[in-house]
Amino acid sequence: MISGGGTGGHIYPAIAIANSWKEKYPASEILFVGALGKMEMQKVPEAGYKIKGLPVAGLQRSLTLENLKFPFKLMKSLTQASQIIREFKPDAVVGVGGYASGPVLYAAQRSGIPTLVQEQNSYAGLTNKILAKKAKKICVAYPGMDQFFPAERIAYTGNPVRKDILDLIGKREKAMLNFGLDLEKKTLLVLGGSLGARTLNLAVLRDMQKLEVEGYQVLWQCGKYYYEEMKSKLEDSGLASIRLYEFIREMDLAYAAADVIVSRAGALSVSELSLVGKPVIFIPSPNVAEDHQTKNALAYVTHDAALLLKDSEAVGSLQQKVESLLRDSDLCAKLGRNIKNLAKPNAANAIVTEIHQLIK
Repeated sequence: MISGGGTGGHIYPAIAIANSWKEKYPASEILFVGALGKMEMQKVPEAGYKIKGLPVAGLQRSLTLENLKFPFKLMKSLTQASQIIREFKPDAVVGVGGYASGPVLYAAQRSGIPTLVQEQNSYAGLTNKILAKKAKKICVAYPGMDQFFPAERIAYTGNPVRKDILDLIGKREKAMLNFGLDLEKKTLLVLGGSLGARTLNLAVLRDMQKLEVEGYQVLWQCGKYYYEEMKSKLEDSGLASIRLYEFIREMDLAYAAADVIVSRAGALSVSELSLVGKPVIFIPSPNVAEDHQTKNALAYVTHDAALLLKDSEAVGSLQQKVESLLRDSDLCAKLGRNIKNLAKPNAANAIVTEIHQLIK
């Protein structure tokens, strides 16, 4: 049983673990448990797996009516999680973070079923810190996580990512053709996540004219919240070297096309980019718990494996930072080499091995 979700950063690693387990043990039965109304309820069935939903939700930061419902939703979710576990009888339960993982792993631990926590970030979330106290194994993506978890139960596996990005060799020409880009020009890839990042979009919007004048082209995933607004602004600009997308599905081709990448620093993005091995400028989101995106980015910046641009400085400074990097081939090569050295390409298989050992 695999539980958690809420964002792509939790869902895609969970699916990668399931796929790897299914490859190795095809006769197994896998059940996901997610939160009703969250994106896992759509994405998991699309990947070919069964999922059950719990009514659990998170606490809002401000005082709202929804917060008054929180204890009732939590109690109902705990009851339903216990029932699902009794019916499914899992040999092991994996929690990847997100609302549903709390009640499911708690119920599993009370039933004596071995549990494994997969922590994607460099700064552990509160739920995972609580669940890890009784978890048999904690799989992490960053060194130094013994500040949050018992060292003897930690496995440094990395974050599971999509297989298609493991090999980008020979894909550049196909990528340029796919996105209608010029093979002779250097390409900036901007990624703000599936929903979008306002700061990144405003920064590109402000600097795209200058970037085109300097001979660069931009492949830009602006997110579904901002697509119509950005599309309208782009149509008015008359620029020809900007390719705007709400969401890029062919991420292997996007990475193959890129010379420099600008990205948020969510755990999954950071892990994918380490496998890609290209120069990256991280602009961490300031709107996440414990400022964990900045901590994710700094784990790479301190190894000379990426550059960091503060969210508060991005609008107005992006173009200069990008151009400076694109003109410095030695720095590009060093950043690409160093970030690749931090990659964990076999993370999903490593986690599957840990789960199997728990069951044995």
